[in-house]
This record gives sequence, structure tokens and C-alpha cells, in this order.
Amino acid sequence: MNFASLYSHGFVRVAAAVPHMRIGEPAFNAERTIALAGRASDAHAAVVIFPELGISGYSIDDLLHQTALLDAVVDGIERIAVASGSLEPVIVAGAPLRFEQGVFNTAIVIHRGRVLGVIPKSYLPEYREYYEKRQFRAARDAVGDVVRLSASSEEVPFGADLLFAARDLPEFILHVEICEDLWVPIPPSTYGALAGATVLANLSASNITIGKAGFRRELCASQSARTIAGYLYTAAGMGESTTDLAWDGQALIYENGDMLAESERFATGEQIILADLDLDRIVSDRASTSSYGDSIADHRRRLARVRRISFDLGLEGLSSEVVPLGRRGQSRRGGSAPGHAGLAAADAGRVRRGARDSRRHRADGHAARRQHPHARSAS
Repeated sequence: MNFASLYSHGFVRVAAAVPHMRIGEPAFNAERTIALAGRASDAHAAVVIFPELGISGYSIDDLLHQTALLDAVVDGIERIAVASGSLEPVIVAGAPLRFEQGVFNTAIVIHRGRVLGVIPKSYLPEYREYYEKRQFRAARDAVGDVVRLSASSEEVPFGADLLFAARDLPEFILHVEICEDLWVPIPPSTYGALAGATVLANLSASNITIGKAGFRRELCASQSARTIAGYLYTAAGMGESTTDLAWDGQALIYENGDMLAESERFATGEQIILADLDLDRIVSDRASTSSYGDSIADHRRRLARVRRISFDLGLEGLSSEVVPLGRRGQSRRGGSAPGHAGLAAADAGRVRRGARDSRRHRADGHAARRQHPHARSAS
């Protein structure tokens, strides 16, 4: 293993992407997913996440039940899977998927040419501007625990009880949830973390309202702190329909309550943010926190039912290359991903400002929510 690789020292590089998308055009959206996944691969990220329903678009209402669209979504997923064969990171993309005579809002986990698993959204918002129960079924409605994306594909695990564990980087265990799942009293990622996940990912569409950006920061910060984990979040940006809603493309990466990276909101270009998570710190802090172990014991029956999907990250290549560590300032917008030194130097000041802005936004958000009760809206 190369001493100059962050992967040799208990760290993992993670990425959150905000692509351009076209509603109802899965082929285009799959291409943008592949392109940004390529940039994450060039930066030696181990995982890159994309927005909720990013392959189809979130704001297409009843078109989510159209056969032609759902067929095109599966074609797009298969194209991403093929392209992933030459890419380093685990790719997590959002897509509507037919299953058990219904449609589920799902996250598709893809790596090295294979679909590793499919996670359905657990909590469907049906309030204010949301009516997802009109289009989708929730994770609890599923009877089976495996799904076949097409007649020619293999069966893969399906459910909200999945963890993805890298054999060659044992501390890297991924859990995925979708948008509203974070806004409920007990997010699914809480159980994921107690079951061993060190990296928690959230795929959101999340239209913007007054005060909501600060509230998202608070949610991600508090969830990463309570679970002693890394938390990745990305929301839809340019391309979603603005007929009824607005979208700001906010992406965030936290570790144990600390913000490591944030995207530019309302950007006109595609974005990808990167951060290096200290997995050794996460594992050590959990081991020394007695109440964390107590919580595992309290929920042991549910945690025993969690399924682990093992895979090989391909650490031989990642750990043999020079991959310098950078703990701050890794956001990069537009263009191709630069070398790591450029990542750290170019945006260190922006991240420090982002931390100050985060504190200010918390105060602004509290005031705004008192005046605007809709600021809490989630998905």
C-alpha cells in the first residue's frame, strides 16, 4: 500500500453530485450521471451520490407511472452499470422502479458493472406541496426482498434494511436513505448506523423554501453527530420543473457534526463536492461512547435483521496511487475534477466561510420558520 494514499490511513473520499437533468429524459440523465461519476472517479472517490429520482426527474407527477418512461429508466440504469465497470466509486442514483404491481421511489447502488442493491424510500410525504403516495409505495409495503430490474437481469437485494460493506476497506460501510427519511423522528439511517454503517447517504429532490437551506444543514449536522458517522446529502438543481416549485441544488457532507463541504446553491453549472472522512475516528469514537453501545443493545432485534451486501471496492488501485489527504475545502464546480492539491487550496476559505454561514443560517432559519411554517417541508 502506498503511504501517500489517504486510503492507507483509515480515510475514505466521498462525493455528492448535482447534475444538470431533463425531466422525463432518462437517457440524458443517465449520461450526466455517468459523466459526473467519471469526475468522482478521477478524484479517487469511493462513493458518489446523485439526487432523488434523478434518472427520471422528480417533478413529472403522473408520468412516473408511464410504461415508456419506466422502461427508459431501466435502460438508463443498465447503461450506468455498464459504464461503472471502468470507474472507481460506488454510484448511488435515484430512480422510480416497478415492483410488485406498483412503483417505488428508489436508490440504485451500482459498482464495477453490477447493481448491488435497491433501497426504496421509507417515508412518503403526503402534506403541503407533496403527494408522493399518489405515485409511490413505501418500503414497508414491499412483500419480497429481491428485485429483478428487467427480464434479462439478475435478482438483487431490495429493501430499506441494506448495508453495503467493502471487504477491502472494512470500516467503509454504506447506508442509503431518501429525502423525507431524514425528516422523521427516527430516520432509517439511525438503525443503519447502529448496525455498523459509517457513511450515511441521502438522495433528495427537496424543493427550496424560505429558511429551508439552514434547516437541512441542521438535520445533516445533527444526524451525523448523533450517529457518529459521515453524512452525505444532495438535492436536485438545474433542470427540475419550476412550474410549482423552486430547486437550489444544495449538497452537503458532514462528519460527526462538522461540515466538510457544501455546494453553491442555485448554481447554473453542474457540481460535485468531495470530502475525506476519517473512518478510524468514527470507529474509535463509537467504541468509547458507552451510550452508543447501549442503543445497539436496545434495538438488537431490529438490527439483527439488517442485511449486509459485501463487495470489493478495488482498494488495490486506490491505495497504490498517490491520493493526498485533504480535510477541508474540497468543493469543485463545473469543468473537470482537478488534482487533489487544487481541491484543498482553491476552496479552503470558502468552507471556513461556509461554517460561519451555517451558524448564521441556523439563526435566520429559526426566525424564518416562526414566520413561514412551510419552511419545514422536506422532499
